[in-house]
Amino acid sequence: MMEFASLLSLPDGLEVAQFSIVDDVLRLHVVAMAEGRACPLCAEVATHVRSYYTRLVADLPCAGHRVQFMLHVRKFRCDTASCPRKVFAERLGPFVEAWARKTTRLREAIEAIGLATCGEGGFRLADRLGIATSPTTMLRCIMALPLPFVETVTHLGIDDFAFRRGRTYGTVLVDLTCHTVIDLLPDRKAETAKAWIQAHPEIELVSRDRGGDYAAAASQGAPQAVQTADRFHLCKNLTEAAEKALAHCRTEMRKNQKSKENVQKGISAEEHSPVLLTPDGKPYSAHQTERYDRYQQAVELREQGAKVKEIAKRVGLSVRTVQRWLKDGTYVETNYHHRHRSSFDAYEAYVRQRWGEGVHNIQQIWREIKAQGYPHSDRALRRHLEAVRGKTPAELSEAGVLDHFSANKAVWLFVRPFEKLKKQEQEELLAMRQASATIEAIYQLVQEFFRLVRSRQGTQLDSWLGKVEASGIQELQRFANGLERDKAAVLAGLTLIHSNGQVEGQVTRVKLIKRMMFGRAGFALLRQRVLHAL
Repeated sequence: MMEFASLLSLPDGLEVAQFSIVDDVLRLHVVAMAEGRACPLCAEVATHVRSYYTRLVADLPCAGHRVQFMLHVRKFRCDTASCPRKVFAERLGPFVEAWARKTTRLREAIEAIGLATCGEGGFRLADRLGIATSPTTMLRCIMALPLPFVETVTHLGIDDFAFRRGRTYGTVLVDLTCHTVIDLLPDRKAETAKAWIQAHPEIELVSRDRGGDYAAAASQGAPQAVQTADRFHLCKNLTEAAEKALAHCRTEMRKNQKSKENVQKGISAEEHSPVLLTPDGKPYSAHQTERYDRYQQAVELREQGAKVKEIAKRVGLSVRTVQRWLKDGTYVETNYHHRHRSSFDAYEAYVRQRWGEGVHNIQQIWREIKAQGYPHSDRALRRHLEAVRGKTPAELSEAGVLDHFSANKAVWLFVRPFEKLKKQEQEELLAMRQASATIEAIYQLVQEFFRLVRSRQGTQLDSWLGKVEASGIQELQRFANGLERDKAAVLAGLTLIHSNGQVEGQVTRVKLIKRMMFGRAGFALLRQRVLHAL
């Protein structure tokens, strides 16, 4: 049976005595051939065999068969007088640990499957591979793994991740030198992060986002460390501020465009835009301002005789939204609730038919449908007939890039280098910059800041902040005020090479592992799977 021992990679001293196959289970009787075994307490070799017993141990499947070892184990008597252990069972580790019912290699295979797929998914995969286990056993093997020891960490990256977005969050800690996750924390409180950081006084640099909790934790837990604000978050915050500023510029752009058209037509009078306020007296937000300007543009195009589809295409909205606006005849701030169908709908087909036959006398049509049960007056019919009759489209000017201006889309033209834009995008960007002096100022400030980020020229930050203050653009000024409050970390982020980029990647991996568990596992299991990830 020596060939079985070599085929199954049994350790020295174990031989296969016999085998049998019962119900697709390959059972091998294995005996130990060593003359003596060391006592687990005194380490003295004992040769006196006192008794025998058998152990049934599961092993990895072989050739589609489940494998079981029937180990014939001996008990020895320790002859050392000072040893408190008189009788001991021989140890077969590391092949089989004491009291284990599966071989070490089978346990490691179950751990690997569990770390890759978790409980239920791992159980189904193991069953396909011929490994007999259960979801509970797989989870128990994962949770039994010891936590990796955190060695010296000098460059730490810290960021949060969501257990349930908008409700509960955790913290991921990354060694920026080794590019590995070194620990997870159950929340993102400053006290928790501070306690962990204090346990590692060797930290020299902490890379973080611009959140106040992590800034406080790094300042109190590692006052000797340099803090760097992540460049990605700086760019993201500037992009959001620029988008809000651009949303307020839509009205200015259309006003300038309309002024040029009026000058060409010999009209010099201009209407001043009213101050827009919500029902509770608060000024419109950037999004509300942009949406209201689109509404005004839609109404103007309708008065010129443009069709609904043409209006929707120009203003960059859906046809349904434009139809609703034109039907209501007023701008509604709150969400629109679908109303009951009009009583005119039942008679619209007949009215259109009669109108197409050349009957344009509204009173006559009203009497005909009144006889059919139409409940309203001829005045109500006249309002409905405005849509039926339609208007003769006027000569509309050719649609320009400013007609469908959207701050959410336009901002991405501002943050990228001009030479990397497509030709059409370059034309759109130039048209926006020429249409508004404010937009030109926003573009120059955004481009200059992104140049600082790409080339890490933190020494020019003060100059940029002065230009923002002089520009008078409130959204960018608020962003600049935030930089002033965290100026030391921002300067380090714009000067040093370190960033939170790899931490963001690790956060993405944590999210993937979390979602593989269908959101049902707790923090302890998630921590094990992340720290022992394959």
